[in-house]
Amino acid sequence: MTSPTLTSPMLMRHGAVPDAGADAGVAWHYGDPAAEQRALAAGRAVSDQSHLGIITVSGPDRLTWLNSLTTQEVAALAPGVSTELMILTPQGRIEHVAGVVDDGETAWLITETPTGLATFLERMKFMLRVEVADVTGEWAAIGEAISSPAALGEPVTWVDPWPHISDGGTTYAADTSEHPGDARAWRLVIVPRATLESEIDARLEAGWSLVGTWATEAARIAAYRPRASHEVDETTLPHELDWLRTAVHLHKGCYRGQETVAKVHNVGRPPRRLTMLHLDGSSHAIPELGAQVFLGEGDDAKLAGRITSVGRHYEYGPIALAMIKRSTDPSATLNVPTDGGDVAANQDLIVNADGFSADRPAKPGPTMKGMLMGKGCTADGGDLPEE
Repeated sequence: MTSPTLTSPMLMRHGAVPDAGADAGVAWHYGDPAAEQRALAAGRAVSDQSHLGIITVSGPDRLTWLNSLTTQEVAALAPGVSTELMILTPQGRIEHVAGVVDDGETAWLITETPTGLATFLERMKFMLRVEVADVTGEWAAIGEAISSPAALGEPVTWVDPWPHISDGGTTYAADTSEHPGDARAWRLVIVPRATLESEIDARLEAGWSLVGTWATEAARIAAYRPRASHEVDETTLPHELDWLRTAVHLHKGCYRGQETVAKVHNVGRPPRRLTMLHLDGSSHAIPELGAQVFLGEGDDAKLAGRITSVGRHYEYGPIALAMIKRSTDPSATLNVPTDGGDVAANQDLIVNADGFSADRPAKPGPTMKGMLMGKGCTADGGDLPEE
């Protein structure tokens, strides 16, 4: 469930080309996508992200309440510290994702499903001292290629924690020594929607460049960064996207979906895995979102998964994220049908093919197995997808 699309005034700027789908309402680019990507990589770019939803949660019980409902440990979240959290279904599937930062009086949640998330939170208030408001119509986000938190006197700012492994998190990465996302700096500054243009203009006057979602999405894909509106469907588990890095705390108290999270981490394996695809750009064809990905060709081809994100990177060329079966050979060249013919794709592993996290416990005995699978949590009726 999403909020009605709000059209940004920045679409009136010279060269602006509107985006569509999940990014409708803001610019795809402003006339020179390659230059915009270079400016973003150099850390001197600003991006209109006013299509994102913003929810506020106020009241003295806000943090302990959010802590009880979500995957993240936020009960003692300090003012100005950024993290992200998820609302899961009782079966542990991802339902909502939000970046969260608290200013000492209000928790600010940035999400792609503001209407649905606000509705869920409103239903869960009971007698607690919390107030929930969807303030997307009054507040907007501006993206910056900066990794530092807000300085004194600056607006509320959420700094993307990806790909740092947060306290209580873990990783399913094939290579834990380095990550391409380490080079990506990204934060969202929350400003009054009425001052959106003037806030962006102040940055342009300081010598920054205005960039569209072509640039920000290409950088996100290259950083293996999952996005709820793209990588998540009704069956997605956090483990499949390596999202236990930043959005899931494995040692916190009971929350809805926790049993499945514990089962998959401790004694199971995710049935699918997110992978990075380097697409053959020689034909100039590029797959559409949702395009099927196959292992093999012709009559022998077997469906492996689907494209979840796709972009053209100024250095790497056409790239994509795809959700595929975990058992797919990681060294195999995959094929993606397009209107212009099949496009070959080589994989870069994001989630490893064995399905084990970096800190998977040793194989448990019968007694310990029950403890590791989340017994005692009554917030859900989780299941074990595999094993």
